[in-house]
Amino acid sequence: MDLRLPRVRKSAFTIWRRNALVWRRLIGPSLVINFGEPFLYLLGLGFGLGAFIETMDDMPYLTFLASGIIAASAMNTASFEGMYSVYTRMIPQRTYESMMATPIEVDDILAGEMMWCATKSLISGTAILAVAALLGAVSGWQALWVIPVIFLMGLCFAGPAMVMTSFATGYDFFNYYMTLVVTPMFILSGVFFPVTSLPVTAQFFIQLLPLTHAVDLVRPIVSGQAVTNPGLHIAVLLAYAMVGYYLAVILVRRRLVV
Repeated sequence: MDLRLPRVRKSAFTIWRRNALVWRRLIGPSLVINFGEPFLYLLGLGFGLGAFIETMDDMPYLTFLASGIIAASAMNTASFEGMYSVYTRMIPQRTYESMMATPIEVDDILAGEMMWCATKSLISGTAILAVAALLGAVSGWQALWVIPVIFLMGLCFAGPAMVMTSFATGYDFFNYYMTLVVTPMFILSGVFFPVTSLPVTAQFFIQLLPLTHAVDLVRPIVSGQAVTNPGLHIAVLLAYAMVGYYLAVILVRRRLVV
């Protein structure tokens, strides 16, 4: 097994550009989903539940929910792209084999895919931020600082997703990750209610999850409150991104390089 540290070269941007050109053909329906789905979430849950839950954590429930949905959307978008799309290019389409016939290496391909996953998360998260602002859930212009955080969250969740792709034998394999990892994080990491409302033992384990730190970083920025322990949250997201990328490179090297 090749355990060398990955080399990130300019070729990674070629992979990113290739994916962007392909996605451009689907930009219409993609943007409709990015704006339409969060609008329904925020309208149905934010105003629906908001009629019964006026405030939570010293902010309107609509703001509380919107900030959580921004973080969850970055997770979902990067995870789907890092699994289903990357697997499609790697196995059924055999796109990576064609790329590796050129000077491009596995390290470049996965670095480009990481950046593309983060870009897709950025598009989705920014769309939700815009919808939230239109609905009055954003407190001010400081919420724009969420944009670079969304990109970081995309990198964070892309790495582990591509690790799963390196083991995948088919699309059904991803159901394990979605059911056992993504869905529990979506429900328990503070998107819909504070983590502090859970039992103390559960809180300890939930604090190890990246989405918890993503929510804790995004929510105060959107609501105009002070961010607590920003260095810790950023460090956790970076750690998941870097470790995930390294493991994905090693495992994909083993799978593709003879």
